[in-house]
Amino acid sequence: MSSNVALEEDQQALALLKADADQILQLIKVQMDNLTMPQCPLYEEVLDTQMYGLSREIHFAVRLKLINNSTGKEILENLEKELSALHEAYQQHKSS
Repeated sequence: MSSNVALEEDQQALALLKADADQILQLIKVQMDNLTMPQCPLYEEVLDTQMYGLSREIHFAVRLKLINNSTGKEILENLEKELSALHEAYQQHKSS
């Protein structure tokens, strides 16, 4: 496999993982927009399931050496930060 093909595959894997992380964020935004409270068991179940699935995808990509471990951790950490900010904004909006 040429290095250009390998680089394209690496970039494609990274783009797909980031798109999946964005999809999780959008899913949670839709739930919050529809007044599903973050303390709701359904909200927690969806979030936990989606985050677990993404972490498994990242683990698989790392094992295939499509991304490195630190990049995978960065994707998860960024998503967790965005979800936390979204949760805080929801709480502030709810209390005002």
